[in-house]
Amino acid sequence: MIRVLMIDDDQKLGALLKEYFEKHSIQLHVESTPSRGLAALERESPELVLLDVMLPEIDGFEVCRQIRKSSNVPILMLTARGEVTDKVVGLELGADDYLSKPFEPRELVARILAILRRGQTTPEKGVVWVCDEIRVDIERRDASLSARPLSLTTSEFSLLKVFLENSGKALSRDTLIEKLRGLDWQAFDRSIDILVSRLRTKLGDESKNPKYIKTVWGTGYLWIQPLKREMKREKS
Repeated sequence: MIRVLMIDDDQKLGALLKEYFEKHSIQLHVESTPSRGLAALERESPELVLLDVMLPEIDGFEVCRQIRKSSNVPILMLTARGEVTDKVVGLELGADDYLSKPFEPRELVARILAILRRGQTTPEKGVVWVCDEIRVDIERRDASLSARPLSLTTSEFSLLKVFLENSGKALSRDTLIEKLRGLDWQAFDRSIDILVSRLRTKLGDESKNPKYIKTVWGTGYLWIQPLKREMKREKS
């Protein structure tokens, strides 16, 4: 069973989704307030969080900020108004995807499964990818920069992996979206740009003088550092 935590004060929606999710092997735990939701996040260790924007106590954006201070759990935000501003803010704060209310339960299930698929890889056992000061262990899903751990969300790690796999190739936004699977790019084509910006920030990369990710105007993005593969050293 896939464990999902939902923080939403719409109790009727929570009950309906809980019943529907069971048919798709998803165990849904629902909390109606941010304080109870954050406590449940530590207690339940869910594989994904469904987070409504309009909440009592504090809004979903602040909840997202608090979650990202200590956890990289995938977050799918639910926006009642479907406004572009809400989507921009949510993605910039570290959400992995968004879905506007009202929605079809089957679409929500598809989004959840798409996000979780991003975290699944076919790892090269015993191999570390090295690119300048970046080291990535695909098998362990660990990344570091200058020997310091990089705290990357599922989407950020997947984007980094796509760039490294295609080092030296200009990738269009459509190609990146296709490889990442799941962002609603037809409704909001800035999604991939925001995700690239988040990764750049964590890598300390400057868009005007890039060390890793170069913007190819009119096309998309290009990873400019060559990739090497090294065998991991076994600890004695």
